[in-house]
Amino acid sequence: MAAKQSIVLVFFVISITIMTTTSSAKSFQAKNRAKGLDLGKETVTSIQFYFHDTVSGKTPSAVRVAEATDTEKSPTLFGALLMADDPLTETPDPKSKLLGRAQGLYGSASQKDLCLIMAMNFGFTEGPYNGSSISLFGKNSALNNIREMPIVGGTGVFRLARGYAAAKTHWFDPTTGDAIVGYNVTVVH
Repeated sequence: MAAKQSIVLVFFVISITIMTTTSSAKSFQAKNRAKGLDLGKETVTSIQFYFHDTVSGKTPSAVRVAEATDTEKSPTLFGALLMADDPLTETPDPKSKLLGRAQGLYGSASQKDLCLIMAMNFGFTEGPYNGSSISLFGKNSALNNIREMPIVGGTGVFRLARGYAAAKTHWFDPTTGDAIVGYNVTVVH
């Protein structure tokens, strides 16, 4: 009989613990979801900046971190994966005002065309968007004149962001792979 009472007592304690933990977790989630989110009127913001991707020299801003076995045999470098920490500037001049950094990954995702899959966070360090960021994830058909990629989220003033980025190559050095790309980004937040 004592064993049955012990089992019932243990079951009771476990049930109370689960109910208390579940209740606390729901309360925490509800409070954090609502805090700081203005779900009223949405804002549309357009931003223009220049992305400086340097893969050559002594201090590259993007480095190859992985590759497939036959990457070097591929005309598109299919299978190469790079990690980037690229400056974002106000104009195409690398010495112009630094607005933030593009940090993330991009990789060659096509065997026939120069097509990159990009997962980038554009973090702003100047101006009205200081401390905020937007996240891009999508296909960049790098040889197209203008490439459109989705904006899938953001932080700070760009919480719950969605939109698109239109990228256009401003300058490209085929010998080194270095590039300056203009971005026009439209964000709904």
